[in-house]
Amino acid sequence: MTTPENNKDLQSAKHTIDKEIEALRMMERDLNGNLSKALDIMQNTSGRVIITGMGKSGHVGRKIAATLASTGTPSFFVHPGEASHGDLGMITDKDCVVAISNSGETKELSDILVYCKRFGIPLISITKNPDSALGKAGDILLCLPDDGEACPLGLAPTSSTTATLVLGDILAIALLERKGFSRNDFKQRHPGGKLGAFLQKVSDIMHKGDEIPLVREDTPMPDAILTMTGKMLGCVGVTDSSGNLVGMITDGDLRRFMGQNILSLKASDVMTKSPKTITDDVMVAEAVNIMNTTGKGITQLFVVYNDKPIGIIHLHDCLKAGVA
Repeated sequence: MTTPENNKDLQSAKHTIDKEIEALRMMERDLNGNLSKALDIMQNTSGRVIITGMGKSGHVGRKIAATLASTGTPSFFVHPGEASHGDLGMITDKDCVVAISNSGETKELSDILVYCKRFGIPLISITKNPDSALGKAGDILLCLPDDGEACPLGLAPTSSTTATLVLGDILAIALLERKGFSRNDFKQRHPGGKLGAFLQKVSDIMHKGDEIPLVREDTPMPDAILTMTGKMLGCVGVTDSSGNLVGMITDGDLRRFMGQNILSLKASDVMTKSPKTITDDVMVAEAVNIMNTTGKGITQLFVVYNDKPIGIIHLHDCLKAGVA
């Protein structure tokens, strides 16, 4: 039921969204060559990208540092207050510093700014005020939009923190693209949790070597069934004289030939020809999709290289890996 209170809440929400979108559009319009210069500094830094900021800028800065680190740019956050009490030693002359302050006059940043100047550490300033202490101190200035906050009091950091967060994403994504950062690189930095599971490759979980159920085309079906039963994967692959995979026999194929004197047949008589296969560099999530969308759905895929079987993956393996 719609009430006056609900309408008021929705109007407030839409106003906040509109205001923050407006700030992002303004930042988009104002982007200039300094962005590429900042990226050059960050990409060519032989050390780490140090992010610093106080208050809400610091909270956003921690997220920016985490995003950079997870996408191939070594980075960590240094708290300005702690920096003045020994943590300046965490910053070396091989690093670069990205300092964030909406106003540009955050006094807690002063020691870091002086430290950067003293030891020639490249400084990238992020602020809305180019004439501020931070704006003038930076070797490169990246301007935040000066369009007020979404907060009706004009006090709580809202539009400014959103713009800062997006600017951090802009830097991280641009560096990712510059470096040719791949899915595999991303996986190496996210080994745990659901994301790590989805980024696994077929090669990470496939059965290989003696675990692969294989017989030749001329193998009598009693022997093929024994191999299929012994490997416990619900199928057996059939290879030709060159070792190429030419067919596959599943439990379904056995049921299909029941009553046809199956034990007198050879593997080539029962097999399904040209079975669906996959390569070992494919993501497990893609393998699951192939299983689910091929005909009535399959539960096994042989892994091949130049048509020769090098492994096999079962849907149960995907379930255990947390993907399916």
